[in-house]
Parts: sequence; C-alpha cells; structure tokens
Amino acid sequence: MKIKIVTESFDPWQEIQQFQQSAENMRGKFGATSIFIGTMRDFNEGDDVKGMTLEHYPGMTEKQLDKIISESMQKWSVIDVLVVHRVGDVFPDDPIVLVAVWSSHRGDAFDSSRYIMEVLKSKAPFWKKEILSTDIKRWVDKNTDGYL
Repeated sequence: MKIKIVTESFDPWQEIQQFQQSAENMRGKFGATSIFIGTMRDFNEGDDVKGMTLEHYPGMTEKQLDKIISESMQKWSVIDVLVVHRVGDVFPDDPIVLVAVWSSHRGDAFDSSRYIMEVLKSKAPFWKKEILSTDIKRWVDKNTDGYL
C-alpha cells in the first residue's frame, strides 16, 4: 500500500507505472488493475469554475487514507493499492486523485477501488475552495454522490 499527498501536478499513468515496476510482491500475481483518476472540471453547481484550492490536515489525512485502504483490503481480495491525492492550487483538467487497485480478479479490484474512492470523498479530511469565473470563492459542501 502506498499513499502520496502531492502539492504539484502529477501524471497518473507515470505513478501507476513506477509503482507497478517497484512492487516486487505483485509480479505474476495480479490479473486485474482497477484505476480511477479524478480530474478538476470547469463547472460546479451551475457555475463556471476557474480554479480550486485543496486543503488537508497533514498527518491526519494520511492516517485516514491508511484506514480506508486497510478496510478495503480486509473486505476484498486485494494485492496492493496506490492512492495519490493533490493538494494546493488546482486548475481545470488537472488530475486531483488517483486510486489504483491490483487484484487477482476484476470484481475485487472494481469493488475495492469504488469503496476507497467513495469513502475517501466522504471521510478523508480534504477541503475544497472553488474560485468561480466571477472571482467569488466558495467552499464545496457536498463532496460525494452518496454511494455509501
């Protein structure tokens, strides 16, 4: 399991490739990789959004993500997990979050990655402040679609 909180833009595909190449425990073991990449869009709640600042609680954020991933690995047969999450200033089309799950079978990989992402969105200590096209700033209240 690996968790990265980054302040600069990241390439999700490069993160996946680097993790997979360095993960000796996975060689020949996985038959499925489920990948979720969340990017910033330029609209929310009917308004144009030109940027966003993502804040987190260092230490607590990583601890909560570790707990979420551990819960997922107990529920499903998962070989390994990578979560990368961006903080700081983000702009449309920038990747914000990467969740990658490796498993022997696709069902476990799909279910685990969905669970990690949904619980991350509802329980991990991240806060978003949008900058609208009118330069008004507002905190994002609703952070998940209520899957769980």
